Amino acid sequence: MSMVKILFYVMATVAVFSGLYVAASKNLVRSIFMFFVTLLALAGLYVIALADFVAITQIVIYVGGILVLILFAFMLSGKETLEAVQQQKDRFISLSKLPSVLLALLFFAVMAYVFYNSGADNLTWTKQAVQTGQVIKANESLIENIGVNLMTRYLLPFEAISILLLLALVGAAHLSRKEQQA
Repeated sequence: MSMVKILFYVMATVAVFSGLYVAASKNLVRSIFMFFVTLLALAGLYVIALADFVAITQIVIYVGGILVLILFAFMLSGKETLEAVQQQKDRFISLSKLPSVLLALLFFAVMAYVFYNSGADNLTWTKQAVQTGQVIKANESLIENIGVNLMTRYLLPFEAISILLLLALVGAAHLSRKEQQA
């Protein structure tokens, strides 16, 4: 077994088990940090798949942006809300959660069926594209082109999105504050 396969299985195992821990844990702090581990493991899987731009994007946007927003939301939550979440004594799988568990299993069955019956290696349009030479090969100039476009042509939308996220954070902080009673 090659080193790449071993790394793939390690990253996949870490991603699956940390994701399950995030879903099953009642401790919000541990869930947030395990979500961090899950996102980094997914970025590692992207690196193994030679999708380095997607891996960097995963780290910058999800780990650097979304996870920080989740941490701020956690820190700004009231103590009563956090204690109420941790005091719930429901089991992970109970009769009240049966419809959602069945829906998740059905979704998994459909995904498995599509995966095994798609025959992605034998699609006619991919074979034709390879035969005619209409395939874009990944190289450094493509990633460089994305970076240059992001910092020149699309700089204004990029900055507008960052300001929008900042305003959302300020709004969340304002809404989470308790009103002063007179």
